[in-house]
Amino acid sequence: MTTSGTANAQRSWELAARAGYAVSGVLHILIGVLALRVAFGNGGEQADQSGALSTIAGTPFGALVLWFSVLAFLALGAWQVAKAIHGSFGSNDTGERAKAVGRAAVYIALAFAALSFARGGGSDSATQTASATAKLMAAPGGRLLVGAVGLAVIGVGIYHVYKGWKKKFLEDLQRLPSGTAGPVVRRLGVLGYVAKGVALGIVGVLFVTAAVTADPSKSTGLDGALHTLREQPAGVLLLVIVALGFVAYGVYSFVRARYGRI
Repeated sequence: MTTSGTANAQRSWELAARAGYAVSGVLHILIGVLALRVAFGNGGEQADQSGALSTIAGTPFGALVLWFSVLAFLALGAWQVAKAIHGSFGSNDTGERAKAVGRAAVYIALAFAALSFARGGGSDSATQTASATAKLMAAPGGRLLVGAVGLAVIGVGIYHVYKGWKKKFLEDLQRLPSGTAGPVVRRLGVLGYVAKGVALGIVGVLFVTAAVTADPSKSTGLDGALHTLREQPAGVLLLVIVALGFVAYGVYSFVRARYGRI
């Protein structure tokens, strides 16, 4: 392949990877909308990626959008794998490589979830999470493993809150949009990352609860976390804030698709 051909192929791959961020934005906005429905007591779909993908599947051209999502998520996942292998961090940063591996796993998992819906099937994230927890718990030292998973997810949630509050997400952008859009992007990122971090923290707590009580059904993923939040004092208000945060994160993801470092 010629140098220009290689450059064109890499550019096409980069555009597909950027599309992955945009699709992620759509899913987060839909999750936010579904969470708002849960907050006001009229949620029918799960407020997680399964509910978001199911919503897309039920729209005109939904199958086409889902197939596009599969390709975009695979491209973004593969890009993260390439970053983990070859590095693009300015130094041999093991921590950055590890985060790239983690992001790759998330995007590839999303690709397979979208593939299931694109093929006319579907999945129940809460049931799958509880089932996976039960299998893990049945292994030697399983309860400790489930507890460790919960603590790890809590750690990821805390990192999201930190990244949002300290505006570390701006480091993921090559530059901010010009004019008044810059401050708007900052606010979207702060609210989005903090809200997502809170939700992930609750997911982690549910894993720990499942480990302590030896009850896999306690680990119900994001949908269960949002329902748990609603049941707390002032839970409706808190859930509305988190739901709006997911919408904000989704809008920020569109900005990242355009201006983000790939």
